[in-house]
Amino acid sequence: MTILDGKVAVVTGAGRGIGRGMAVHLAREGAQVVVNDLGGSVRGDGKDGSVAEQVVEEIRAAGGEGVANTDTVASWEGGRKIVETALDHYGRIDILVNNAGILRDQAIYKMQEDEWDAVVNVHLMGSFYCTRAAAPIMQKQKWGRVLFITSTAGFIGTIAQCNYGAAKMGMLGLSRSLAAEMENDNVTSNCIAPFAWTRIPASIPPVTDKVKENVDRLFKDMGPEDISPLVVFLASDRAAGITGQLFGVRGKEVYTFNQPRVTRSLHKAEGWKASELAEVLEPTFRHHLTPLDNSMTYFDSAALL
Repeated sequence: MTILDGKVAVVTGAGRGIGRGMAVHLAREGAQVVVNDLGGSVRGDGKDGSVAEQVVEEIRAAGGEGVANTDTVASWEGGRKIVETALDHYGRIDILVNNAGILRDQAIYKMQEDEWDAVVNVHLMGSFYCTRAAAPIMQKQKWGRVLFITSTAGFIGTIAQCNYGAAKMGMLGLSRSLAAEMENDNVTSNCIAPFAWTRIPASIPPVTDKVKENVDRLFKDMGPEDISPLVVFLASDRAAGITGQLFGVRGKEVYTFNQPRVTRSLHKAEGWKASELAEVLEPTFRHHLTPLDNSMTYFDSAALL
């Protein structure tokens, strides 16, 4: 017996890369999988329904069960139709992996409205639309697993990706709110920040020659298949009670990030004046706190620099 027998999973953006790896692995472990993908470019342009169908064929060839869906995540109606595909074919939805994503990188002082909207609509709004469609069903059946594929671009920061970073950080907030709200319904919600060499990171120009050298050395050996075992575990019964967490996967390494917490505190009974804070905070930040590393990229700066 496999770990996900009887479960129904929806994976968005499952036609290529990390999404494809997760869909195939979930099916291998017994889940019936809705493979959602528009089949567009890294920028989100175009559409090719055969991309999702090819993954379904791969799943079926290996003895699994899957069905393709080509609706967009970036609308209320699209999110509803994606979840309805699971209901129409398999009668339920147990697992939702919010993975669909695009890039439209641009410096913030040059970013256009369409560049911001397109990325936020797919990553953040798309995650909400699909989760909103699935949540009532999971709440009623008292079982569900929701996973958000986020990025260190959100909670560490990066260059020329304010749209992407903001959307990915928003997914973290959405996940933690969902975890708190649905904990009593046996519905868990977790985030994973993956490092894997796919067409999305491959499309990002390296900031410096040194970064390019380290990308070639480190990340091209990190395949999307490394992400899938953690996804399968968090989607299973064995992961009950693990919720509101932020995980990372880098090659063969799986780790957790700390929850936000206060690192230093200043108190003054009568309150602070700005000039008084300047006297205390300026030297504190200068001598004791780690400054922002402006060389951060989509990848983890500690591994690259």
